[in-house]
Amino acid sequence: MKVKGSRVPVRPVQQCVIVHGYESSPDANWFPWLQSALEAEGIAVTVVSLPDPDEPDKAAWDNAVSAALGVPDAATVVVAHSLGVVTVLRVLAALPEPWELGGLVLVAGFTEPLEALPELDGFLATDVDVERVAMSIGERTVLRSDTDPFVPPEASDDIARRLSARVQIHPRAGHFMTEDGVTSLPALLDLLLSR
Repeated sequence: MKVKGSRVPVRPVQQCVIVHGYESSPDANWFPWLQSALEAEGIAVTVVSLPDPDEPDKAAWDNAVSAALGVPDAATVVVAHSLGVVTVLRVLAALPEPWELGGLVLVAGFTEPLEALPELDGFLATDVDVERVAMSIGERTVLRSDTDPFVPPEASDDIARRLSARVQIHPRAGHFMTEDGVTSLPALLDLLLSR
């Protein structure tokens, strides 16, 4: 396990696991674009298909992400969006230590209940030991917008603080969905390929 703040040589990304969110799917938003762009660079990509995305079940989602991720390593990066963020963090927190993940990119992430989506309160009832998870992750970045109608900036900033992660603010990107005009995320691709 790495000590917080230590700089360990970073291996190039060989595998990326993409996790969508609530009321979404692997073929929504910018996920297909990112998958194609990464595969064109020779990176293996798994886009997790979460069961019943309109009525998420915590255990079912955790199992799907756990099965796709397996045992992570320094050449693996996870990209998660929206409700997929807390799911990924829960799965990582449940891994037997020691483990290592090369990078984690959280887009429009949150871990606490949202005023805009009270139907998810049960899914979010239990917090995650984010600080402990951070110790096993190489590079950590949070992407958020200044116009997200669902996730307040403070919610994403809180995850970034708890992970000691960098924050990228994308003006007027909403919740990073197709209906917000976001069908590609070049800054995210650059982030992954510059490791």
